[in-house]
Amino acid sequence: MTPFPAQAPWPVLKLLQVHCQGEIGKVIVEGAPPVPGATMMEKMAAINHGHDSLRRFVTLEPRAHAAMSVNLLVPPTRPDADAGFIVLQSDRAHPMSGSNCLCVVTALLESRQVPMCEPRTVLHLDTPAGLVRAVAHCANGRCLTVTLRNVAAFAHHLAHPVNTRKWGRMAVDIAFGGVYYALVNVRDIGLEIRPEHARDLAEAGAALKREIAAQVSVSHPDLPGVDTIAYVMFRDIEPDGAVRTCTILDPARVDRSPCGTGSSANLATLYARGLVRRGDTRVSRSIGGGEFTLHVADTCTVGEHAAIIPEITGSAWIYGREELRIDPTDPFPQGFALSDTWGAPA
Repeated sequence: MTPFPAQAPWPVLKLLQVHCQGEIGKVIVEGAPPVPGATMMEKMAAINHGHDSLRRFVTLEPRAHAAMSVNLLVPPTRPDADAGFIVLQSDRAHPMSGSNCLCVVTALLESRQVPMCEPRTVLHLDTPAGLVRAVAHCANGRCLTVTLRNVAAFAHHLAHPVNTRKWGRMAVDIAFGGVYYALVNVRDIGLEIRPEHARDLAEAGAALKREIAAQVSVSHPDLPGVDTIAYVMFRDIEPDGAVRTCTILDPARVDRSPCGTGSSANLATLYARGLVRRGDTRVSRSIGGGEFTLHVADTCTVGEHAAIIPEITGSAWIYGREELRIDPTDPFPQGFALSDTWGAPA
């Protein structure tokens, strides 16, 4: 198999434009070339270590903008899965994302790439993080809500001390919910999770990620290569008991959704502290007011870590279609990012 070619002629890529609670997660439904690798983890590694021209083409300017992801549909590599996908973002390919998974399920069913059964469709998705079970509640050809049974989530460190230049010594939770998160109480940096604070939160999260990554090491017991802290998530508790979330993604921007994998990681920290038990439910609310419902469906162990099986319920919406193509004379086949929008390079 060959990587996405560096020069024209390239195939036309057809995408569905989808968002989940305001977070854009487009889905490539036609035209993508094969990605080498026998497993989804191997395919993700291939993208991150040399076969990245497709990722750059669809996630950078002039065909994309900073606040979005693109999901690459690939044939499943395991017999118990109906479809597979890999999350493409401006920095790299990632093993799992709750909001993007909701976008993928909605795109697969509403475009009829996977048959829709009303009122309930069950499908299984092959991801680099593991198998994700999705139950879609459907009516009149539409996915109304989707419940994802996520991969096992667990707390890696609770209240881990981290030294920061601006905020001094902080206690940070490190947890896995599909990717690794550093979970930070937002009041520890003197801010609130409100739309008018989005720029300050994004800059603080980017700075904290660099500092935390330099001081904290992670390595998933069962997923070789999943060994980096992908995101910082700020969190707070609302008066009604919901968790207000704000995940910071590259390039120093705010996740518009409540963040399914981050909310799973946070739920795992609550479980580790004895604040939730099997069967309990919590609401995660985004900076813009979107909501996911999180449920502790089961418990297990991952390596030496007590873990939970979280379920994430939310909705996504298809809002359009697009085709991407390139002229042989186009000088920007690999895309670019300018600091006025994307921030200074890390």
